[in-house]
Amino acid sequence: MTVTRASAPRAVQAATQAISATGLRKSYGDKTVLDGIDLTVPAGTVFALLGPNGAGKTTAVKILSTLITPGADSGEIRVGGHDLATDPQAIRAAIGVTGQFSAVDGLITGEENMLLMADLHHLSKREGRRVAAELLERFDLAEAAKKPASTYSGGMKRRLDIAMTLVGGPRIIFLDEPTTGLDPRSRHTMWGIIRELVADGVTVFLTTQYLEEADELADRIAVLNDGKIAAEGSAEELKRIVPGGHVKLRFTDPDAYRSAASTLREAAPDEEALALRIPSDGSQRELRSILDWLDSAGVEADELTVHTPDLDDVFFALTASTVPAQNDQPKENAR
Repeated sequence: MTVTRASAPRAVQAATQAISATGLRKSYGDKTVLDGIDLTVPAGTVFALLGPNGAGKTTAVKILSTLITPGADSGEIRVGGHDLATDPQAIRAAIGVTGQFSAVDGLITGEENMLLMADLHHLSKREGRRVAAELLERFDLAEAAKKPASTYSGGMKRRLDIAMTLVGGPRIIFLDEPTTGLDPRSRHTMWGIIRELVADGVTVFLTTQYLEEADELADRIAVLNDGKIAAEGSAEELKRIVPGGHVKLRFTDPDAYRSAASTLREAAPDEEALALRIPSDGSQRELRSILDWLDSAGVEADELTVHTPDLDDVFFALTASTVPAQNDQPKENAR
């Protein structure tokens, strides 16, 4: 028998949530950074927090990872099943944190960085060496382990940073903009590492400036703006809240263009480009309908392109003072 979330006892619900916060607040003087936000992150998932610079993403991470205290009027905050107000030490034992800036010490080797972290976790020398060796191998750093970390590339330093975070075996990891400054190849390598962690049951709380990164990795995404959650959902759910999806038909034959324009009256015409723009959600059903109409009318379009809103559109719509006009030039994917 499947127990729905609505009917499950609170203790069962809490066990499935790696992170939960209600009414999370934080101010610095007269500046409100977080204005009563609610967050729920199921165990074994990737949760991405997006927002413009200064939106409060790093502040949220610092509070949830016990690095700073929340506002006195915040509601209940639980991480790894532990109450932040009464048991912060238990939370620290359950989590790992990789901040925006690397914690790697460049003056010592990669292996020595790992062993230092093992000491901080009070592992025995034998256990520390075993864990360090396994993680260095897993993150493809074994060959460079004896070299000073200052000689590592940016991608290698970031991998070492996350390897150090994993020494204590945390089940919840906070990654605050983990791929900032990395080249595309290193970024994709980091994505693979994050996917592997989640496949092992680890929960990842991710902040990022790269919308493609959230789209690729996150099970749930929240957009933070002016200290509040502007929207939350899966990437596909968020994309559906932004209007502007359409199909564009381009013609080289003026007669074919005019024939199509006279029939498809809902289409926005572009006579100079001999193109028609038809509102559409990009679904297979709507595309099939358009193609069937072209066939039945004996009209042949030379090019068909589909535009569906992406996370860039969502981000700008939710964080700008005004929603971008729908007639702005869209991104289009040729089909």
